[in-house]
Amino acid sequence: MLPASIVALALIALAIPLATAIGPSTLAVDRVLAVLLGMARDVAPWERAVVLDVRLPRVVVALLGGAALGISGAAMQGLFRNSLAEPGVLGVSGGATLGAIVALYAGAALPLVVVPGAAFAGALGCALVVYRLASAGGRARTASLLLAGVAVSGVATALASMVLSIAVADWELGRQMLSWMMGGLEGRSWTHAAIVAPPIVVGGGLLFARARELDALALGEESAAGLGVDVPALRRAVLMLVALATGATVAVMGAIAFLGLMAPHVVRLIVGPAHRRVLVGSAVAGGLGLVAADALCRAVAGSVDLRPGVVTAILGGPFFLWLLVRDRAAGGEA
Repeated sequence: MLPASIVALALIALAIPLATAIGPSTLAVDRVLAVLLGMARDVAPWERAVVLDVRLPRVVVALLGGAALGISGAAMQGLFRNSLAEPGVLGVSGGATLGAIVALYAGAALPLVVVPGAAFAGALGCALVVYRLASAGGRARTASLLLAGVAVSGVATALASMVLSIAVADWELGRQMLSWMMGGLEGRSWTHAAIVAPPIVVGGGLLFARARELDALALGEESAAGLGVDVPALRRAVLMLVALATGATVAVMGAIAFLGLMAPHVVRLIVGPAHRRVLVGSAVAGGLGLVAADALCRAVAGSVDLRPGVVTAILGGPFFLWLLVRDRAAGGEA
């Protein structure tokens, strides 16, 4: 059997040219490969521009963002020991969307820099509020974090909807805001990739470094503490790193629902429960999943304006309900 790392790299190498070939003007995969490998001499300038300047950066941003959501979801499920946990439970997605919409409504002069910055600030702000609310009694327990996260996420989403309803008279502004709330990748460039890559790489790498502690936490908080794990410090670190990675993702592409929930479950079926494998596998599965969702949207772009955030929500909603029913039937806590 091939090592998992080789399989993952092969899947990514296969997905990039396939996804890059899909669009309103479909390009042959061999032409895309020729451009990517610098081997094409008879490629038209427009083909080279479409591949290198339009589609490839969009695919790279999707890979990075999906990877961030996947590894964040795996870390959240390990931290809370709850199969239904995902980045949105912290209010990170709602806070980032609220920050972006407020910046758009305020008329930010440099949206490429200011709007993602506001979204990132909203994500971190919500994560901090959740932690402070949950630890008001002196110790932040898992159940308190989950409840506080759901509450803060609901408030952030409601405020974002309120701002959208106020701004709906300006059609273009309303369209931009709605685009953030639906999650999309159209118009993403190498600049967006450069904005999103550092926080995702740093956040994801530091989450991976916590894999052994998450393995110990799977035995229970008391057992983990007995093994030398500082559980409160681990909880704070994971919350902040998830906010960093997920906030950067939402800042660039808007809210992508349920991807952080689905990817870890699929990976655990393949590699088992060890977090070193689950975290890496979830990053790969999340990246490939978002690339596939975006490719589907581009494939049907001529007939309907479909967004990857809508695709993941359509798939993730039933998946969430299935997990809930499964856990209830098994007698577990959801």
